[in-house]
Amino acid sequence: MARVPYRYFEPHRVGKFANLALVARQVVEGFISGLHRSPHRGFSVEFSEHREYAPGDDLRHLDWVAWGRTDRYYVKQYEQETNLRAYILLDISGSMNYRYAADQTKLQYGCFLTACLAYLMCRQQDLVGVVGFDEKIRLHLPPASSPAHLDRVFTGLEALVPGRLTAIAPTFHELAERIAKRGLIIIISDLYDEPAEVMRALQHFCYKKHQLIVFHLFDPAELEFPFKRMTNFVDLESGQRLQVDPRLVRESYREELAAFVERYRRECSNRNIEYVLAPTAQPYDLMLLEYLGRRRRLLRR
Repeated sequence: MARVPYRYFEPHRVGKFANLALVARQVVEGFISGLHRSPHRGFSVEFSEHREYAPGDDLRHLDWVAWGRTDRYYVKQYEQETNLRAYILLDISGSMNYRYAADQTKLQYGCFLTACLAYLMCRQQDLVGVVGFDEKIRLHLPPASSPAHLDRVFTGLEALVPGRLTAIAPTFHELAERIAKRGLIIIISDLYDEPAEVMRALQHFCYKKHQLIVFHLFDPAELEFPFKRMTNFVDLESGQRLQVDPRLVRESYREELAAFVERYRRECSNRNIEYVLAPTAQPYDLMLLEYLGRRRRLLRR
């Protein structure tokens, strides 16, 4: 890769997954059953990108045009149709910039999680793309799996800044039409939008034969509402301010939030969409390890 360290890639945390490649592979194969029979890169079907020649490579696949231009040997790589294609859709709207009871904002947590997932899938020679969005798409990296692609992912994440307004449903409808080949869609968001519209957009992905995982991010304060004194709350997307006595609204707030979470959990389950509640107080690597462990146990049943 071009440089280290990266802001959102932590090798000491990702190292915990060193012995879980098979588990992660089982997860994606469970979702995309029959879609990719082999995890290996081949020399047929669809041209992907170049890599530098290594001793033992088949000389038939050398790109002599690239050699003539650069005086270096490159091998053409092709993606077999059996490779998994994944997209990570990362919400960067204003609400994702919230932090109160955690060490990092929801957006920072999402960036770490995105980098970790991208690394794990690329290590398995799967193709992963990344999209960062608020009311518009701000980052779009098509799926690939090379070290150069990972560098683009990591540096792209570092360049992201929190947006303002969110438009989850329209963005997802647009992406469902743009992503031609079916695969795995991983959504990282607090889902602060109209649930009915968001679920219709998720159903659009399902209609296109994609499989989905939703990581639903919350700061612990959003779940617990620990405030005790008169507090000024600011909408991070609209800028609207509201002064509230937390003691008067705590119970109703918690009920509303629980219903909000349960609706997404229930409606995702009804559509065979994996739903993962992810409080940002829990380190992302531990959250992901627990999730993969649950998936492994389910696959063994």
